[in-house]
Amino acid sequence: MPSSLSRRAFLGGSLALGATGLLAACGGGTSSGQGGGSGSWSFTDDTGNTVSLDRRPTRIAGLNDAIASLWNYGIVPVASFGYTALADDVNFEGKDTSRVTEVGTTYGQIDVEALVAQKPDVIVTHAYPVSTSGKLDPEKPLYGFNDLEQQKLVGEIAPIIAIAMAGSATQVVSRTVELAKSLGVTDETLAKPKQDYEAARDRLRKVAAKDLTLMAVAAYPSEGVHIAKAQDDPALRSYVELGLSYPDPGGTDYYWRAVSWENITDHRTDVVLYSLRAMDGKAMLDQPTFAQLPAAKAEQVYPWEFSSMDYVAQARTIDNLAANLEKARKVT
Repeated sequence: MPSSLSRRAFLGGSLALGATGLLAACGGGTSSGQGGGSGSWSFTDDTGNTVSLDRRPTRIAGLNDAIASLWNYGIVPVASFGYTALADDVNFEGKDTSRVTEVGTTYGQIDVEALVAQKPDVIVTHAYPVSTSGKLDPEKPLYGFNDLEQQKLVGEIAPIIAIAMAGSATQVVSRTVELAKSLGVTDETLAKPKQDYEAARDRLRKVAAKDLTLMAVAAYPSEGVHIAKAQDDPALRSYVELGLSYPDPGGTDYYWRAVSWENITDHRTDVVLYSLRAMDGKAMLDQPTFAQLPAAKAEQVYPWEFSSMDYVAQARTIDNLAANLEKARKVT
C-alpha cells in the first residue's frame, strides 16, 4: 500500500480489469421487466447526467454499496459488482444474496458477459470527489470501475446513474431516497426506516454532549496509521454536525493524514475507531506506541463501520457507534 493511501484504495482494494467486452447480446438500455410504471421515466444524477427511459426501470444492477441501499427499501437488484462478495459484505447480512448475480467481487473486475445476460435497465454506482471541495472529476472513472474504458463498455449495456459520495451523509442519504422514490418506493415504505434513522441520530446527538474526541483510522503494520479527515468523509461529517468532535489531523492531502507508528502518540483522543477493512483493534494494541494512547489505555478502541447510505443501514451504524460512545469516558 502506498503511503499516500487514497479513499478509493481504502474502500475498494486493489484494482484490476476483468471486463471481456462482448456486448453482442445487449438489447440496448432497457429491458422488459415486470412491474414497471407506465409512461416515461427520467432521473438526473450527481454528475449532471439525465437518464431517460420509456418506462420506469425495474431491473437494477450496480455497485454493492448503492444496490444495498435500494434493497433496504425493497428493490432487489439483478446483478452486483464491487470490492467483495455479497456474503462478505455486512450491508447484505440477512438478505438472500442467491437472488443476485454477482458479476464482480473484486474492485474493477466486472464480467461484462454476465452483466449483459441480466439485461439491466439501469446500473447504479457512486461518484467520489477528488478534493475537500466535493468536486467530481469527469476524467476519472466512477466508483467501481477500473478505468473510463471499462465504464464506457458497461454504459453500453445500460445507462449508469451515479450518486455523489460528497458533503454530508445526510445529503447522500436524501439523494439515494430520491432515486429510490423515482424507482417506485413509496413514502409509506420509507416512513419507519426514516423514523429509526432520526431516532439513531438523536441518540448520537445526546452522546455528543459527553464532549469526547474521536479519531477514525485505517492502520497497517508496515505503513502506519492513516487518520481520516472528518470533513472529507460523508458519514464522519454528519456525525460532526450532530456534535461529535474529530480533531483535524493536519496535513495537506485529501481525506487522509498518514502518520508513522512512532508518531501516532502526537494524536491523542478519547476514542479511536478502526476500519473494518484494515488492522483490527486488537492488532493495533499490539503496537507499543499505539498502546500508549489514552484511548488504548482506556480500552476505548471501537469499530469504524462503513455502511450504505440509506435510512436502514445508517440507523444501524449510528446506533452501534452511539452504544460504544455511551460506554466511553473522557481520558484526554
